Amino acid sequence: MRAVKLYGAGDVRVDEVPMPTIREVGDAIIKLAAACVCGSDLWAYRGVDPINDPVTVGHEYCGVVQEVGPSVKNVKPGDFVVGSFFASDNTCEICRSGYQSGCLDRRGMGAENCQAEYVRVPLADGTLVATPRMPEPDLVPHLLAASDVLGTGWFAAKAAEVGPGKTVAVIGDGAVGLLGVLAAKELGAERIIAMSRHESRQKLALEFGATDIVAERGDEGVARIKELTGGLGVHSALEAVGTQESMMQAIRSTRRGGHVGFVGVLHGVNIPGGEFFMSHVHIHGGPAPVRDYLPDLIARIVERRIEPGKVFDLELPFDEAAEAYRAMDERRAIKALLTF
Repeated sequence: MRAVKLYGAGDVRVDEVPMPTIREVGDAIIKLAAACVCGSDLWAYRGVDPINDPVTVGHEYCGVVQEVGPSVKNVKPGDFVVGSFFASDNTCEICRSGYQSGCLDRRGMGAENCQAEYVRVPLADGTLVATPRMPEPDLVPHLLAASDVLGTGWFAAKAAEVGPGKTVAVIGDGAVGLLGVLAAKELGAERIIAMSRHESRQKLALEFGATDIVAERGDEGVARIKELTGGLGVHSALEAVGTQESMMQAIRSTRRGGHVGFVGVLHGVNIPGGEFFMSHVHIHGGPAPVRDYLPDLIARIVERRIEPGKVFDLELPFDEAAEAYRAMDERRAIKALLTF
C-alpha cells in the first residue's frame, strides 16, 4: 500500500510499504476514506522536532473496517468508523473520568501511520465509534475532522469553560483554532473574538460563529481584547498555537477568575510564576480526549448541524502529499485533504 513518510526536515515521500496486519486480539484494520495533514505534523517537517530516521506520520482517520481481531465486539467489518489520535481502552479509571487521551494503556496513532491507504487501530473496542449508517461521500471530510481538529477545538472550549453568556477569545487561526470558534458557538458563547491576520481564515471564522476579528498580536492583541471587553478581558481563552507568545496572549487576555483552554502542542513555553499567581486565571489543556466527544460530534455531523470539514481548503491526490505539507507550511492552506 502507499503511505507517507517523513525522511527529514522538508523531505516528505510517498512510499510503498507492507499492509498492516492484526497483531493483537483487540486490533482492527481500517481502509481509510481519506487522509490529511495536521498542523502538529509541521513541527517535525520544519525541523523543530528533529528526526534521524524516516518516520511514519499522520494521526487522523476515518474509514471502513476491513478486519478485526478475535476480541473485538463493538465494531465489525463493513462499519464506517471514526477514531482518535490516541487509541484507548475506554474502560480504565482515567478513561471513565473522560480523559481517554490519558488512558493508562494509550497508544499514539502516529506510530501506525494514518497518512496511508490502510491503518491498524489497536484497542479498537475502546477507540472506534461507528456512524449510524454509511455516510454520504460529502460527509467524509467532516467526519475526518472529528478525529482530531474538531475534537481538539471542542476540548479547548470545554477546558476554558465556554458556555452561554460567555465572551471568548480564540488565539490561533489554524484548523484547531477555527474549529474552536465553531465549538464555542455550539456551546452557546455570546461573543467570540477570533484573532487572525488572514482574510480567508477570518471569513471562515465568521462563518463558524465569530462575532469579532482582532488582527493584532502579542501585547497589542491583549490591549485590543481588553478594549473590546471594557478592560476586563474575556471569560474564556482558547489557545491553539503552542508558542510563548500565544500562551501569554491567552493568559493576559483573560479576566481574573477566567479560564484558558490550551491545546496547541507547547514548544518553549515558560509562564512567569509571579504574573500567573496574581492573575487568578485557570489553565487546563493538553491532548484532547477526542474519544469522549466522538458520539456527540458524529451525531452533529451526520445530522448536518455542523460542517467542520470546511477547514479543508486544499484537496490533493494522495501522491502529492509533499505539496500538501508545503502548502500548509507556507500558510497557503489551512488544512490539506489527501484523496485516494
